[in-house]
Amino acid sequence: MTDPTRSLSHLRLPVLATRIGLLAERIVRSYWPVWTVAFFLLAPLMFGWQDFLPLEAFWAIIATGIVALAVTLYLGWRKFHFPTEAEAIARVDGALEGRPISALNDAQAIGSTDEASKAVWAVHLERMLHRTRDARPVSPDLRVSERDPFGVRYMALLFFLVAVMFGSVWRIGTVAEIAQNGTPTAAVMGPTWEGWIEPPAYTGMPTLYLPDLTTDRIEVLSGSKITVRFYGDIGDLTLAETVSARAGSDVPPASQQQQSFNVQQGGKIDITGQGGRSWDVTLLPDNAPSVRLDGEIEVDAKGVMTQPFHASDDYGVVGGTATFTLDMSRLDRHHGLLTDPDPHEPLIVDIPLPITGDRSDFDASLVEDFSEEPIANLPVVMQIAAEDAAGNVATSEPHEIILPGRRFFEPIAKSVIEMRRDLLWAKANAPRVTQILRALSAKPEELFTDMEPYVAIRDAIVTLENGIEAGLSDEVQNDVAAQLWAIAVDLEEGSLANALERLNRARERLNEAMRNGASPEEIQELMDELREATEAYTQMLADQAGAPEDQTDSPDQRQGNSMTFTQDEINALMDRIQELMSEGKMAEAQELMQQLNDLIDNMQVQQGQGQDGPRTQGERSMEELGDTLQEQQELSDDAFRDLQEQFNPGMTQDGEPQFGQEEDGGEQDEGQGEQSLADRQQALRNMLERQRHNLPALTGEEAEIMRRSLENADRAMDEAEQALRDNNMSEALDRQAEALDSLREGMRNLGQALTNNREREEGSGNDRAGATRGSDQQAQNTDPLGRQLGQSGRSDTDRGMLQDEDVYRRAGELLDEIRRRAGELNRSEDERSYLERLLDQF
Repeated sequence: MTDPTRSLSHLRLPVLATRIGLLAERIVRSYWPVWTVAFFLLAPLMFGWQDFLPLEAFWAIIATGIVALAVTLYLGWRKFHFPTEAEAIARVDGALEGRPISALNDAQAIGSTDEASKAVWAVHLERMLHRTRDARPVSPDLRVSERDPFGVRYMALLFFLVAVMFGSVWRIGTVAEIAQNGTPTAAVMGPTWEGWIEPPAYTGMPTLYLPDLTTDRIEVLSGSKITVRFYGDIGDLTLAETVSARAGSDVPPASQQQQSFNVQQGGKIDITGQGGRSWDVTLLPDNAPSVRLDGEIEVDAKGVMTQPFHASDDYGVVGGTATFTLDMSRLDRHHGLLTDPDPHEPLIVDIPLPITGDRSDFDASLVEDFSEEPIANLPVVMQIAAEDAAGNVATSEPHEIILPGRRFFEPIAKSVIEMRRDLLWAKANAPRVTQILRALSAKPEELFTDMEPYVAIRDAIVTLENGIEAGLSDEVQNDVAAQLWAIAVDLEEGSLANALERLNRARERLNEAMRNGASPEEIQELMDELREATEAYTQMLADQAGAPEDQTDSPDQRQGNSMTFTQDEINALMDRIQELMSEGKMAEAQELMQQLNDLIDNMQVQQGQGQDGPRTQGERSMEELGDTLQEQQELSDDAFRDLQEQFNPGMTQDGEPQFGQEEDGGEQDEGQGEQSLADRQQALRNMLERQRHNLPALTGEEAEIMRRSLENADRAMDEAEQALRDNNMSEALDRQAEALDSLREGMRNLGQALTNNREREEGSGNDRAGATRGSDQQAQNTDPLGRQLGQSGRSDTDRGMLQDEDVYRRAGELLDEIRRRAGELNRSEDERSYLERLLDQF
């Protein structure tokens, strides 16, 4: 067997490299304070502090620096010791598994006379020798963070690097001259100067140091700042320049020791005297930005416009605007627009700029909703302007568009929004607006399914007429316009009946367009209308069902014959219909349209379906609150009729009975009518009070909101009752409307609270399908006591079985069910035996 202690020449290179690394490690750890002090000392000398500081302060800094260098050198010398070869070998050995190099130097302690033991020892040495061939140089640890926790070395390095970039190494040589002569360099060498050119900050260009320039021609931007400093006796150096365009008293003496000025024009700079220089200065152009519209304007179903644009500038765009000016030459002047318009300023909005990144060349989109602007849906000229930091402005080519705005499809809402436009067009239209609004509200029983918009219209009429009498002010004009906007939105999106009517109208228009072969633009418009109407209708179904808003987006569920579809599925179907229509495949599009109609019709049917089976206390509370809501609405309608009778008693102008008045023309005693309404309001409040006490015990945020909403409804009813007794019908109607809103809010949160509490009781592992699948299926999935059977065959006993129902009635029903199942011969013998044992217990 070979001798394992033979030459380890293969370790020579790893050990040498490791030893060099150890040397670097010990130098860094011992002497890092030395170069830290050196950097702190050299940096101010390179900046030329010796030329400005008093001689005493300068020598104090030099002395302190020399002492600090000496101390750090001594401490470093004390800590440093040269690494030996043995230390390098030990570090390499420590990085190997089992420290094989040390093992090769071991001697056999026992069994040296035993041949078998000697053979084992030789094999061990051979194995260790083989491991040494994996030796690699060990990297040094140059970190000194534990010795410099505050990072002083980095601060010194940063200070030194800044001095290298903006100072001069040659200035260090002036220290020797100061030491020889005891005076600053300027006094020994004669007058000197220095200067800088600082380009405008927005350019991001570096500062130029004039003494370092090798050319006599300089190109700078307008607005660059030039600073020149003279050192020596006053008058030894002078400055003359023609680039600042200064004149008269603005020009300082040519021999002033420090001068600063901004470049405004091309010209010449002369420094005369010992070591003086001169430069010819020319201006670099700062080009104006460019901006253009980039693509067609896009408008969503709500009237929000998106206009892409592109902007660029050599140093970056800092701002810009989009201007929309009414184009009277393209305006179709009819109805209220025939009146001469009041003076209106162009509509101006800021354009969006990138928050991060480069603004010298970018694409962006102007996204705005101009629906409430007076010139919405009217022809305008659009221009986008971009501005750079130098004040240069560029504008895009004028673009003629119809200013996008929200479109209204409900007839009354459309009329109201037109009156709003006419009122904002000119104050002279105000009398005409009041007349048309009165005509719209003449027969509310025929035009309004909900009285709230009608009351709001009448209130707007009164406000506008009072404003006309007092000389219509801008404030009243804007207030009435805001009222009319809210009324139009409420009419457009208000009741479920209106939403359904709008949906059916959109479906009919699209069906007609499919039959007549409409253009792609018309198809897009009709599909947007249908999409918006469908979303509004489905959302209203969810709201009126007391469901949370996101319930319409719940996953697809099919339970028995009921189906719930997500809004995404409906949108996907609409997208496919639009795609087929654009491709001219009308037959296939009509088939999908029929599927969409069936789906929407099914949504309408499901809205009216109830649920069979025993009701819980929560369901009873929901039904009772619904009854209270309906009765409160009826009471509010009666109060409204009385208010109308006060303003227009008797008959209408065409001889028909007034809305809400009995056809026999009989008159009720006014006091009795008001007393009857107040009593009815009191009875409703008492009913609500009982229902609040009978609410199920629910927990959660929704339950708290529900309770507060019902408290607000109770308070509003109390105030409405008091207003009715005081014959203040307007106040009574306001409080009744508040009570209706609070009742609706309470019902929505009650439904959500019931759902959340039921889910918490059933647990995440229970099946939430909840649909009755027939008596046979119940027999397979439940035991005789009605408990759900798990997959392992065990019954679910985690929830209460009796809920809020009568205990004795439920026990009787269970006993009857056990007897019925025990009498069915088609059941297995084991099951019938089990049922008979249950009956024996009774």
